Formats: sequence, C-alpha cells, structure tokens
Amino acid sequence: MSAGNAGDTSRDDEAGRGGSIKVDIWSDVACPWCYIGKRKFEIAVDSFTARGDGSARRVDVVFHSFELAPHLPLGVARPIREYLRSDKGMGEEEVSAQLQRIEQIADKVGLDINFEVNSVANTVLAHQLVHYAKGYGKQGEAKEALFAAHFTRGRNVSDLEELAAIAEEIGLDRAAAVRSLAAGEHLSAVREDEELARSYGIRGVPFAVVNGEYGVSGAQEPEVMERVLEQVWSEAQAG
Repeated sequence: MSAGNAGDTSRDDEAGRGGSIKVDIWSDVACPWCYIGKRKFEIAVDSFTARGDGSARRVDVVFHSFELAPHLPLGVARPIREYLRSDKGMGEEEVSAQLQRIEQIADKVGLDINFEVNSVANTVLAHQLVHYAKGYGKQGEAKEALFAAHFTRGRNVSDLEELAAIAEEIGLDRAAAVRSLAAGEHLSAVREDEELARSYGIRGVPFAVVNGEYGVSGAQEPEVMERVLEQVWSEAQAG
C-alpha cells in the first residue's frame, strides 16, 4: 500500500507475525469502488498506525485477483457508457446519475475518476502484472498505477503494450514484464486467487479479509476499517 506504515505487499510470508495485521484484499483494477475502497483503507491505515501507544503497529497488505468482466476479449476496450447500456441494460439517465455519483465520491477522497475517457476491458493480464510486480516488492505500486491508468487517464489495461509501459513506469524491466505476461507465468496465481475467493463466498469486490478471520465487504468508510483494525489489534495484544 502507499499509505503511511502499511507493509510492503511482497512480504506476505511475514504478514501477521510480530504483532502485525495481515489484510488480504480482493479487487479488480476496472472496479471504481475498489479504487475508492483502496484509498479509504489507506486513510484508515494511516490513522490506525499513527495512534500507536509506543508499540509498533504494522499492516501488511496482499492484493488478490478478482475479474468483473472476464468474458470481454483481450485488447478491446469499450466505453463505459456503452457497456452499461448494452450489457447491464441501464438507461442513459441512470448511467449518467451513477457515474456522476461515483466521480463525486472519488473526489472526496482525492481521486480523479474520469468516466469521459474510461473504458471497460478484460483485466486478466493486468492482474498478472500485479502478481509479477509482487515478486519485486512493487505489488502496491502496480495496483495503484493500474487504477490511475484506467480511471484517470483512460488507458487500456487489457493491452499488452500499455501494461508494458506501466511496468516500466514503476521501475520494472519492460522486456521481462512483457515476456512474463505473454507466457502467462502468473495466470495460475490469478486463478488461485479467484478460487480462494469462491471458497470464502466472495461474490463482489472490494472485499477484505483481516488476519484470515474478519471479512469486510465494500468500500467502507475509513472509520469503519479503522475500528476493525483496532479490534483485531486489541485481540492480538490480549492473546
């Protein structure tokens, strides 16, 4: 995570140890509520870690894959308004009202979501890039970069060359990332995430599992997530 003292997402083998809290988050980079939820969660983590009473508070985050539109063809990006009308059966007024509401909520947490340039696309390659980046300690950076590319700049996160550029922008080797994505090296990791989500009964995202015990659904307000972190921390300290 990019927030305050949130742990490096590549160190999930250490998460939950030494007094830290592990949070597993299922999300899709094409989900606006996941982007909003990520930022709200970061605000909660900043507040939670800042309230330490002399003991180091740490939150280790691991992102997991969840595809909202796996049926879409790779490489093809469809305008969001067209997609909502044709695939979701929404009327134009309903589409406009919903998108405007999301943009307003995003703005309140400092996010620039621009549905005028945003499209809907298959995200399986984007999820594989997140897994690839995790091996280099950059999972959180990759997730943030993909969200911003998709929702703010209208880039096609289904396109291999766009993903290669994003990989390079966060300091990864472009050619190596392309080879990995083209070979599907992390496709099995994406499928394992999705299977784990099914085993938990997760049907929508964002969805967070805190210390493998508490499930939190939706883009919750920061104070809600902070209360969950405080409760889990208190229980860990008492135990």
